[in-house]
Amino acid sequence: MRVMLVIGARPQIIKSAPVVHEASKDSDVEFQIVHTGQHYDFEMSKIFFNELDLSSPTTNLGVGSGSHAWQTGKMMIELEKTISKSDPDVVLVPGDTNSTLAGALASIKLHVPVAHIEAGARSYNMRMPEEINRRLTDHCSEVLFAVSENCVQNLLKEGIPEDQIHLVGDTMYDALLKHTSGVSGRRVLESLGLSANEYVVLTVHRPENVDDVESLKRVIKAVIELEELTIVFPVHPRTLKRLKEGDLLKRLKKTKHVKLVDPVGYHGMLQLVKNARMVFTDSGGLQKEAFWLRTFCVTLRERTEWVETVELGANVLVGSDRDRIVGKARECLAINSLESMLKALKNPFGGGDASVKIIEVLKEVC
Repeated sequence: MRVMLVIGARPQIIKSAPVVHEASKDSDVEFQIVHTGQHYDFEMSKIFFNELDLSSPTTNLGVGSGSHAWQTGKMMIELEKTISKSDPDVVLVPGDTNSTLAGALASIKLHVPVAHIEAGARSYNMRMPEEINRRLTDHCSEVLFAVSENCVQNLLKEGIPEDQIHLVGDTMYDALLKHTSGVSGRRVLESLGLSANEYVVLTVHRPENVDDVESLKRVIKAVIELEELTIVFPVHPRTLKRLKEGDLLKRLKKTKHVKLVDPVGYHGMLQLVKNARMVFTDSGGLQKEAFWLRTFCVTLRERTEWVETVELGANVLVGSDRDRIVGKARECLAINSLESMLKALKNPFGGGDASVKIIEVLKEVC
């Protein structure tokens, strides 16, 4: 069985790594990794490949950045050539990036079956590019790998045939379990002069927050106001650009309780999250990783695709509202039983064997 995996962004590398490792154990599976080059900082992607013990991509399309339409269209053109030449039995697309959608559309136009990892996730906010990508990808796919029962129900409500849906769990959880040694280390904390449980982590990168100047200002004002907290802020390249344009970077650099740092690798980020008092983020993946690492999450969005974490009480949605961000942070700091509550929660995202199930299903149906 010839499987072509299409990735282009760092979260997709994390989601795919356990599947690639599982496939490497099976002599009946031939695996090809195609990197679209969606994230132009390919050197950062290489760090993730190294940390996750992955060989280099078979093909790098080097598409780079651009508008959503240009980027997706360019990737489709290049993927059409690659798929036609390689003639895979199935194209595997993880997540919800432009690379995901481009891989799905190029494949289905060539009548090559599409399998989607992380199918059925829904925020029901069509202003999010990721929501558009995952909905369209799901309806292009013949094989849909859902991470939770909620995702299964979302797909059924949209008319996806039940026999195409497979509840397998979350490959990101597989990856986290495999790299427990990296999680338990504290090298990043030591390099930044941090102590466990004495700081919070902030990440912000989604267009709804960073491309809206007023929204970004509200988030930064909340961060500055929370002077009782040490806030570690790994700054995404797009966010850094917006901070400079909005004259916010200078204000942050003058704020003593905020540590601005470059983006960190997979192990480093897990170490930061595991040892933090809480996380402020608009990242979907980080919401789940915080949940698994038993760190409370304050999500800088009005909606999330990972509603399970909210329903279980491990995550709260505050949008970019300064008062809600500050209020919820201080409220959580005052709860003495928060840590024990988080540790008692059951995981709705599988048992850490999603990659095994994915390979089994692919061999059965493709």
